[in-house]
Amino acid sequence: MTVSTTSPTQATTQATPQAAPQATTPATTADAILRRQRERESSARTYARSFPIVPARAHGMTVEGTDGRRYLDCLSGAGTLALGHNHPVVTEAVRRTLESGAPLHVLDLATPEKDEFTDALFATLPPAFADRARIHFCGPAGTDAVEAALKLMQTATGRRGVLAFTGAYHGMTAGALAVSGGVTTKQPVPGIAADVTRLPYPYSYRCPFGVGGERGAELSAAYTERLLDDPNGGVVPPAAMILEAVQGEGGAVPAPDGWLRAMRRITAEREIPLVVDEVQTGVGRTGAFWAVEHSGIVPDAMVMSKAIGGSLPLAVVVYHEDYDGWLPGAHTGTFRGNTLAMAAGAATLRYVAREGLVERAAEVGARMTARLDALRAELPVIGDVRGRGLMIGVELVDPEGAPDACGARPAAPRTAARVRAACLDRGLIVELGGRYDSTVRLLPPLVITDEEAEAVLDRLADAIAEVTGRRGTGWSA
Repeated sequence: MTVSTTSPTQATTQATPQAAPQATTPATTADAILRRQRERESSARTYARSFPIVPARAHGMTVEGTDGRRYLDCLSGAGTLALGHNHPVVTEAVRRTLESGAPLHVLDLATPEKDEFTDALFATLPPAFADRARIHFCGPAGTDAVEAALKLMQTATGRRGVLAFTGAYHGMTAGALAVSGGVTTKQPVPGIAADVTRLPYPYSYRCPFGVGGERGAELSAAYTERLLDDPNGGVVPPAAMILEAVQGEGGAVPAPDGWLRAMRRITAEREIPLVVDEVQTGVGRTGAFWAVEHSGIVPDAMVMSKAIGGSLPLAVVVYHEDYDGWLPGAHTGTFRGNTLAMAAGAATLRYVAREGLVERAAEVGARMTARLDALRAELPVIGDVRGRGLMIGVELVDPEGAPDACGARPAAPRTAARVRAACLDRGLIVELGGRYDSTVRLLPPLVITDEEAEAVLDRLADAIAEVTGRRGTGWSA
């Protein structure tokens, strides 16, 4: 017979959930965490509102919550996780660095890890760019690298203004927010975009000129060129033009290669530095190591973050040496020397190149896009399917709404929100973006398997079919 050493009073106390949280169920724990998060975090929190889950473990493309439910992660840290969660290449690089005794924080001092990361990064860049490039390590987020690039070009040119595009997203700090397109986040900040000239980005489905296709891109280029040359156009010679080769938060909108070449010609002829934001498009995401490679352009600066750190915070701006005119300390920050991120980033960059994951992203992305595009005939709520590589957007519309001059129907943000929730119910994490948040964005890791790709499409199609009441499409999981 086992004799208890616990008194009746102790037993009663231990039986209550408040005194013995270890006895609560995982679901109760998750609910408590979510409740505390709602009570403590600011009202600016975003992803936590869309996904009421508490991830506890993750591997590859799979995330497991504290309640034991598993999800296919098609958000990948907004494109940060090129190799998915906890890839052995990344965890081994981190473990090796920790065990080596390397300093984890040394501001911007030289370290072997920084040297190795720089070598690995420059090896991936277009040779015409890398051969005369300089690198500046910024604060840990992409928005700080955008700030650095804008400040660099303003310093080098002695000018203030910046050319930016509709639909753009470059970050949330002052300069990056100013050149971004979203109005909602800028309205409360007086004068935030005073020195920014907004230009039309070639968005074929919702063409700003009402024509779409190649003609819309041609008009965008012509408008830009004429505006800059018009002595009464109101544009003072700018310090830089900044753009995304594929707009990410803007709804996975790819710029035509011909248009990008036109922007490079227009800026070069007028001695306007061209800055390309590769924060989300870099490291193989679009089916090229860097999205500029599709068009063959060589920019004056490239802004990089997200995947370059191998899932850890890291951001840099790489630029032509001719612009390296700022003084020591012109752009600084405490957390520019993230040793673990540099080690993980170098390992990730080399693995992506070595294992052919760039080509894999192009191949799988093309298959996924083709299948989604074919689904439009059966699910008319899908207005447009677009993207490049594993950066895919599915724009949802009101199929009963009147089309515009390009044939695009009204955006359907409420439907998109319901589809996102229905996907989560099916174990699929997707996020929204684009105009009115009506575009479902797919950003799976580059290591996605064929089976996982099919599962993503099955679950997404089934969610759309349920939300729109169109069961029986033959695409249900």
